[in-house]
Amino acid sequence: YKTVDIPMGEFWINSPTHDKPNDMRDAISGAHIYGKPVVQAEAFTSVRMNWGEHPGNLKTTGDRNFALGINKFSIHVFTHNPWLHRKPGMTLDGVGLYFQRDQTWFQQSKAWIDYLTRCQYLLQQGKHVADIAVFTGEQLPRRSLLPDRLVATLPGLFGEKKVKEEEQRLRNEGQPTRVIPDGVRHSANMADPEDWIDPLNGYDYDSFNPDVLLQATVNNGKVVFPGGATYAILVIPATHKMLPDKGYMSVPVAKKILQLVREGATILMDNAYEKTYGLQEQNDSLRMIMHELFSNKNLKGRVMALPYTGNAFSQWGVDRDVEIAENDHTIAWTHRRVGEEDLYFVANQADYAQHKTISFRVAGKKPEIWDAVTGERYSITEYLEKNGRTYITLPFDAGESFFIVFRSDSDAALPVFAKADVVFTKTMEGPWRVQFDTAFGGPEKPAVFNTLQRWTSHADPGIKYYSGTAVYQKSFKWNRKHTGKVWLTIDSVFNIATVKVNGMECGTVWTKPYRADITQAIRRGKNTIEIFVSNTWANRLIGDQQLPEAKRVTWTTAPFRLAGKPLLPAGITGKVRVVEMSGN
Repeated sequence: YKTVDIPMGEFWINSPTHDKPNDMRDAISGAHIYGKPVVQAEAFTSVRMNWGEHPGNLKTTGDRNFALGINKFSIHVFTHNPWLHRKPGMTLDGVGLYFQRDQTWFQQSKAWIDYLTRCQYLLQQGKHVADIAVFTGEQLPRRSLLPDRLVATLPGLFGEKKVKEEEQRLRNEGQPTRVIPDGVRHSANMADPEDWIDPLNGYDYDSFNPDVLLQATVNNGKVVFPGGATYAILVIPATHKMLPDKGYMSVPVAKKILQLVREGATILMDNAYEKTYGLQEQNDSLRMIMHELFSNKNLKGRVMALPYTGNAFSQWGVDRDVEIAENDHTIAWTHRRVGEEDLYFVANQADYAQHKTISFRVAGKKPEIWDAVTGERYSITEYLEKNGRTYITLPFDAGESFFIVFRSDSDAALPVFAKADVVFTKTMEGPWRVQFDTAFGGPEKPAVFNTLQRWTSHADPGIKYYSGTAVYQKSFKWNRKHTGKVWLTIDSVFNIATVKVNGMECGTVWTKPYRADITQAIRRGKNTIEIFVSNTWANRLIGDQQLPEAKRVTWTTAPFRLAGKPLLPAGITGKVRVVEMSGN
């Protein structure tokens, strides 16, 4: 990654045996220590794909990898389909996210792509902020260190609960297995990346290699690598699961570490290096260097022996970058500094709504919320500054994410981020007229839904097994002169919906909260609603297997692996409401 323009890793969905967490951290750390602004990833690949993918169920995985440090996605895979009449058509066997022109929701995917684009633009600004850098050692293979390989080194930061969980995982009692995805059996005790969100409880880290170490300098107690990245703490383990020779270190590396400490660096180092060895003729030199290091005499900096049992580095002036009250490791985050501004990305990884009080290691600046789903910005007026930190309580919907931007001068014209108070609600009662597409196997005549129901519960096979886009239509009266925003809200969407009111497109909803701003479109008197709803290919593929080949809607090169699988939810359910609100 020293020599490439864009370091790149890859991450997979629902495919733990093929996921590449080490590749991801290699690319991220490599980019940071060598000063590469863009870190790319092959994104959302899967093995034995189940045709159930859509932007809504991809979001938390994408957000987790944004928080890890990736800032450019290369979506895998876009397979060119030479046929205009065969759908889904060409695939890469059963590998890859199916993202191409014949995906059911492809025409509506711009809303998701806009979200990814906004995130990528912001996350490519400035410099990544991390307090800790962990040495990879000098042996081969030399890879970045995943969090699970640091538990024994930094047990205090991980916390007692995680240390015990890791001990149990590594015992692998009974050697349990699991099957994810279908047909792929493997150990149930893999170190899945989703189980290591905010692993160091408010500190972020990179890995570094001997090359940048030998070029490092010290500035105001922080170690500076040639790419410009700075770190308050260097961690140098004597060994970990990938290192066969415990305690190996060359004389040049040992001398460099001593130099950094003399110049003011803080280094956590395994005291096994006091018994370190290299080539036989170098042993005496190594022992002398190690003795000087661990004596901590006449050194501007400090060396502390590993393992580190403290739960923070506050005693050295390095408080946690992010503190999450009642931290259950459901909030992923990353921090970038852009000039004098601080930019944090925070993402709810839970499938439920929650309020989280988060404090940031920033003071004297005004916080703003930037919503990458809508592109809207808000000033935050309800926050607390205390002891050099800013405390903000954030209301997350399931899977919701925000950028928190701290600026010296906030834009006075920004609306205030405030709890939305409902002024008036009108529930859209049935009937709904729903038009399905005959080219996708739907009925010619519009269906009438007196209540909103899943397509899969319908008696008509053309609806029950339908995959594609259907248009919900309805008229309603609005006799209010509204002063606040007016939203169209939907309880549940399976899986993506574009809203039009009076012929004006008001946005595409694909993630919670399912709502579209119809303020500019709604008018007094009679109004018409059209909701274009798309599901995934799974149901039509299942239904087609029950038909003779000549009567099937679908044709694909991918193996059929949905036999015996339940139909996936499709359509919109619950209530559709027009809601006037006084806040956000």
